[in-house]
Amino acid sequence: MTQKIAAGFGDNDANINVYIANRPPMAEYAGLCQIKPLLAAEIELINSACGNGWRKVFNVYSKLLFALDAKQFSFIRHAASWQQYRDQYLLQAGSNTALLFSSPAMQPQLKTVHIIAGRTHAKALLDAGLPAQLTWLNNEFAIDKFNRLLVCPYFDYRQLNNEKLAYLAYLIKAIDE
Repeated sequence: MTQKIAAGFGDNDANINVYIANRPPMAEYAGLCQIKPLLAAEIELINSACGNGWRKVFNVYSKLLFALDAKQFSFIRHAASWQQYRDQYLLQAGSNTALLFSSPAMQPQLKTVHIIAGRTHAKALLDAGLPAQLTWLNNEFAIDKFNRLLVCPYFDYRQLNNEKLAYLAYLIKAIDE
């Protein structure tokens, strides 16, 4: 697989990278070919323009960050709630988070966690040559511990409910054990 330049939203040096198949259907993001830090209130602008599906992606991402081990990650030190974190920090410069529309650029020596949202998206990336050795834990979750790569259900409340979100947080912690 020829490595593409990362494209998406967030922090260029993020340690939590989430990969999704689609980008918001807005003209300003159609040709995005780099990582763009979002500005304050830009998430709400995307939610307003693109609907509830994008709201769920951002909400689930923020909820995941607040489910992570506080000794391993410092997200909960920045805001009193996942909602506040979403509105004030998520996918902004220095947030340590990224939502990417490109393929993972895995460098195992770095402490970056790569999360592919959706089994179908993961299979498409693998078919396109993503160099990962996934071990499927069940129908929805997979792990490649060496590459610090996880596959989980799509970032939607129905697919990645609170129980599954807690399991994903557990898997993220287990990568470093």
